Amino acid sequence: MAKNNSNSEEPIEKQLFKAADKLRKNIDAAEYKHVVLGLIFLCYISDAFEDLHEKLKKDESEGADPEDRDEYRAENVFFVPPSARWSYLQSRAKAPEIGTDVDAAMDAIEKENPSLKGVLPKVYARGNLDPTSLGGLIDLMSNVALGEAKERSADVLGHVFEYFLGEFALAEGKKGGQFYTPRSVVQLLVEMLEPFKGRVLDPCCGSGGMFVQSEKFVTEHQGRLNDISIYGQESNLTTWRLAKMNLAIRGIDSSQVKWNNEGSFLNDAHKDLRADYVIANPPFNDSDWSGDLLRNDGRWQYGVPPSGNANYAWIQHFIYHLNPGGQAGFVLAKGALTSNSSGEGEIRQALVKARLVDCIVNLPGKLFLNTQIPASLWFLSRDKANGKFRNRSDEILFIDARQVGHLINRRTLEFSQDDIAKIAETYHNWRNPEGAYEDIPGFCKSASIDQVAGLGYVLTPGRYVGLPDEEDDFDFETRFAELQAELAAQMEEESRLNALIRENLAKVEMPDE
Repeated sequence: MAKNNSNSEEPIEKQLFKAADKLRKNIDAAEYKHVVLGLIFLCYISDAFEDLHEKLKKDESEGADPEDRDEYRAENVFFVPPSARWSYLQSRAKAPEIGTDVDAAMDAIEKENPSLKGVLPKVYARGNLDPTSLGGLIDLMSNVALGEAKERSADVLGHVFEYFLGEFALAEGKKGGQFYTPRSVVQLLVEMLEPFKGRVLDPCCGSGGMFVQSEKFVTEHQGRLNDISIYGQESNLTTWRLAKMNLAIRGIDSSQVKWNNEGSFLNDAHKDLRADYVIANPPFNDSDWSGDLLRNDGRWQYGVPPSGNANYAWIQHFIYHLNPGGQAGFVLAKGALTSNSSGEGEIRQALVKARLVDCIVNLPGKLFLNTQIPASLWFLSRDKANGKFRNRSDEILFIDARQVGHLINRRTLEFSQDDIAKIAETYHNWRNPEGAYEDIPGFCKSASIDQVAGLGYVLTPGRYVGLPDEEDDFDFETRFAELQAELAAQMEEESRLNALIRENLAKVEMPDE
């Protein structure tokens, strides 16, 4: 984690967020995030540009031109015109017109770089953003030691951007969860799926966290980033803009991350795509998904989803986009594991019989910022008998992770790296030919399709994993007797106190009339 040059042990992203938050005054977090994240992005592309600009200046004698746009395109670096460079904006930080200068800088960058057209925020000249506070933000970001330009262009500023996304999501609460999936949940999905190579799709991509984590996973496991290509779709325009910046700050190609306000069901931007991996966190129990307009859609191979709930529409949309060996990992409301209303039970039964369901993970509460609805992770595989892993066609792995994780504040829980490793390794040991998997009472169980059928195709892990070992010897009769004795003692004490109160009331003399 990045540190600054001060004596403080606090990471710079935390220091920077606290300082930036103090400057926002009367602007709410939902609006202010665009102000701050836009500046972080501007700082990033200016740093990367200036780094290459200096190198080209040194090579001018050999024919290099530091103002030639093609030099920057060849290195996958955004060209930044003079009036948009961070050094220029920093020199203007105390000017009353700084807001207008920053908006003009955003416009100039979009004109020079077509891939950023319509992406960057132009909110800096608005009346509710005090020019002094904006100048203070620019000075603050300029003065924080973020390391060498090459490092901060991809690593540190990317980390700061991601941290700020999470903090603004926390500040916004329910609305924040619409653009941000908690990092530990995203990391768990990616660690379990292991998307080393191929096409990755997220048809409800929010701010792009699934893509960022997939690329990070490949890097951390010595893979090749060029082996992954990403495809996404987002219906909220401001969230799509965040995704485009989030990906660009890491040099990830986002040309196939599309926006349209109709959404993936009505206007599928990647209709013909068959992906190797689908990773997603769709809206829970969405009732406004235009289901009535899509009753005869070709995606519903396992049953027509109810028009009042999109859960099983999302599942079948994901399956539709998987290639014959593809895998999907996604978050879904826990109710989808048991629901039998409006044909959902029949669709779930069809999915199990088709040998598509690979693993279900029951999640603890308080993981998500925008809902208290209990959630689960689903992992699907188009070919559970493939040669890459062992043949597990007649099995489903159930993991109950409700006791995993730790609170980071009173209302928010997250997984540690050890928690993620524990859950992911359980799945890998189960599906890998050489894996040393064992059922653990209370945590994980490999159940046969016949067992699942015997329980009415309910997929709640708690139905299968049983009680932990330490609870297996629970003496119900003894504990029931103890509770009866405790209740009797409480009732006796309550009766004694009531008698004492009545006795004291009787002694009170009534005042003369």
